Amino acid sequence: MGTDIYGVIEVREPFNTFWPDQERPWLECVNLYPVLRDGYDGYGCLFGERNWAGWQPVAEGRGLPTDASETVRKDYEHFARVDRAVHGSTWISWPELRDLDMTVRLPARGILGFGDNPGDGIWVQCRIDDRWPNEFIAEYGLPPISGLPADTPYGTWWQEATGRQEGILGKRKTMFQYKPAISRHDVLGPGTGWEHVFAVMQTLADRFGDEGVRLVAWFD
Repeated sequence: MGTDIYGVIEVREPFNTFWPDQERPWLECVNLYPVLRDGYDGYGCLFGERNWAGWQPVAEGRGLPTDASETVRKDYEHFARVDRAVHGSTWISWPELRDLDMTVRLPARGILGFGDNPGDGIWVQCRIDDRWPNEFIAEYGLPPISGLPADTPYGTWWQEATGRQEGILGKRKTMFQYKPAISRHDVLGPGTGWEHVFAVMQTLADRFGDEGVRLVAWFD
């Protein structure tokens, strides 16, 4: 099953005109959908959700902010009440996103993708360290190529998958793609969908200040 993200970009006024001595409240501003329509691989990098690659998440499991806007809190409580699958509530500030080092790479040997072909049909990816994953060998009978990952050049090839998932990949030629470890830029940069979220938050920060913009999110 897939995982959906629900989120709201909140803002806070840079000053309180009418009650200067009171804390400035956070306000719901922009719903994450439809600003973000893709960006699945970014869930793990930012929030530790569906973290198949083993990222060190930036903002995992922080919970709903104690000062979340009333609208966001009511929406979250409603979703959590009617859907037991709701989980992983968290938040991240605009300065944290703005200052992310996008050159950071997974401390892995590489990434193995296999299936029909990237972007079309079934395509599965897994992190590769010093050995081919035991789950892969058990599922498909053979490692994708002889030798250890360190001895295998990056590239693309086809071979017959003969594992238990015959209804998915079956005993037929399957594409395998072995590539270097991905970076944050690969899962959050242009073309991932997250660039639109960054752009909206940057625009709002010009009005409300960097510390006055954040993203609140949860999953199901």
